[in-house]
Amino acid sequence: MKESATSHTTFVIVAAIVRPVLNLLMNKKWEGLEKLPAGGFIAVPNHCTEIDPLVVAHMLYNQKRMPHFLAKAGLFKVPVLRAVLRNTKQIPVERSSAGANRSLHLAKEVVDEGGAIIIYPEGTLTRDPDLWPMRGHTGAARMALESGIPLVPMAHWGAHEVFPRYAKRFHIFPRKTSRLVVGEPVDLSAFAGRTLDKATLTEATNVIMEAITGLLAGLRGEEPPAQRWDPSAHNQSTHGRFGERGGASEGKTARKSGPDNIIGDSTE
Repeated sequence: MKESATSHTTFVIVAAIVRPVLNLLMNKKWEGLEKLPAGGFIAVPNHCTEIDPLVVAHMLYNQKRMPHFLAKAGLFKVPVLRAVLRNTKQIPVERSSAGANRSLHLAKEVVDEGGAIIIYPEGTLTRDPDLWPMRGHTGAARMALESGIPLVPMAHWGAHEVFPRYAKRFHIFPRKTSRLVVGEPVDLSAFAGRTLDKATLTEATNVIMEAITGLLAGLRGEEPPAQRWDPSAHNQSTHGRFGERGGASEGKTARKSGPDNIIGDSTE
């Protein structure tokens, strides 16, 4: 994707500030970078700490792939940050169906131009007590199935030790390592030609979440839970913060399945 002069300059300035900070905060280890498509694609990572977007953006920027996120519309109202987000062509996400559809349309334009769009299928930080990927929303699946755009799963682990979920401060010592792995594009060919109704999109989203979870299981060297965490089954909000800071109040209750939501894939 050919970035505008303003976008390129803004990315360079932001990277000059952010990359040294991230390198100071943690070591990094990236795997599977050769699997990034040459053209536009949708990246779907797990989401377990507020600094996830910086971790993924760092990797993509270093591969000369400018990162474009679906971000909460409220962030575009913050002075200074608003200018940065707009100049780097980040995508505002509104919670209404019409607003979300506009966001997905803008995201598709970026990908069609060869850009990389990052969508968090979970829609917010995972509510899973052990930080495994929870139930996903279907926006990424819909975009991929409607357009044929490659959808690339990613998983990372370690950044949450530097900045735990809902933390107030960084934990730099002892020094941690953030590991990130890029997977093969998700094969959604089984859904070609099918009506993109809720059942189809939910099934496709489950395939995507399995790919992300599989990559994370490899990084963690652990077996994921048999059932994916469903916030609605545990009376948890699907957006914003929940419980006590760090999730101390959530407890480890039984995992259940529940209804899905179509829209809401955005950064925390």
